[in-house]
Amino acid sequence: MTGALALCSPTPALAAILFLTTAAPARAQVRGLYTPGMTATNSAVLPDAGLTYVQLFQWYSFDELKGRNGETLPVNATVSLLADQNLFIAVTPHRVLGATYAFAVDVPVVGSSVTTPTFGAIAGGASIGDTYVMPLMLGWHLKRADFEATYGFTIPTGRFNVGASDNTGAGYWGHIPTFAETVYLTANKATTFSAFQAYEFHTTQKDTSIRAGQTFDLDYSLMQLVPLGEDKHTLLQIGLAGYGQYETTDRSGPAVDPVIAANTHYRVNAIGLAANVLVPARKTSVGLKWFKEFSNRATVEGGSLQISVAISF
Repeated sequence: MTGALALCSPTPALAAILFLTTAAPARAQVRGLYTPGMTATNSAVLPDAGLTYVQLFQWYSFDELKGRNGETLPVNATVSLLADQNLFIAVTPHRVLGATYAFAVDVPVVGSSVTTPTFGAIAGGASIGDTYVMPLMLGWHLKRADFEATYGFTIPTGRFNVGASDNTGAGYWGHIPTFAETVYLTANKATTFSAFQAYEFHTTQKDTSIRAGQTFDLDYSLMQLVPLGEDKHTLLQIGLAGYGQYETTDRSGPAVDPVIAANTHYRVNAIGLAANVLVPARKTSVGLKWFKEFSNRATVEGGSLQISVAISF
C-alpha cells in the first residue's frame, strides 16, 4: 500500500500568508494552494481497493525573504506554518478508460504563527482550513510504471477576513488538475523514480476582487526499497526528494500594479531526504520527509518537515 501517501492535497496552509509587502509598496503573492513536497514519493501508486486514511503533519519554517531576482532582502522575518491534514481515499473496483477509479477528500486543520515585524504579524490558532475534494482519480498500473490523472477543487471553508491576522483559508476556490508518474527502474521494482505535477487555476478572492496568479507545482523523488529483516515483513524506502512551485501568470485586481505583478512571479525550489517504513501485511506505512529550499524568488525561503501515517481498511 505504498500508494497511500500519493494523494495530492492542495490545502492552503501556505496561502494563509497570501500577500506580503515587498521592499516596494506593492503586494506580492507568496505561494500557491498546494503544500509542496507531500506527493514526492510513490506519486502515482494508488492503494488497493477499499478505504485508506492518511494523517499528514507538515511544518514549514522560513527565515529569509527573497526579492524578484533571488536577492536576500534585509528584513527580519520568521514564518512558521503548521498543517495537520486528514485525507480519506476511497479506491473502487470500477475501471474507467482502463484505469482504476478512486475519489478522495482532505479536511485539514491548520495553524500558523508568523513573526514578520516589517510586514505585520499574522498569528492564528488551529482551525479548519480549506477543504480539498477530488471526485476524479484515475490510476493506470503497468508492468514497469504507474500513472495517475486527477481533477480536484478546493472549497474556501477556512476562515478568511480581509486584513485579519488569524486566517486559515485563502478566500477563493481553486481548480487543480494533476498528473503523476512512478517508474520502476529495476525489474524487482525496488528502485523507483516518481514525479507529480499540478496546475492551479484560482478564482477571485472574496472581498478583495484580487485573482491570484496560476501556479505550477512539481514534486519528485528517487527512492530505493530495502527489506528490514530476513522475513521481509517490514520494508524501508529511502532516497532523495524535492519540490518546486512556480507562479505562471500575473495576479490581477484592484490595487495590483500590473508592472510589479508581471515582474514578481514567485519561484520555489527545494531538495531533501525522504523515508517510508512499509508494513504490507498490516496495510500500514509511516513516512518522513525533510526539505531545504534554495534559489527562491519573490517569496520566503526556508525548509519543511513532513510526517505521515497511512492505514488501509
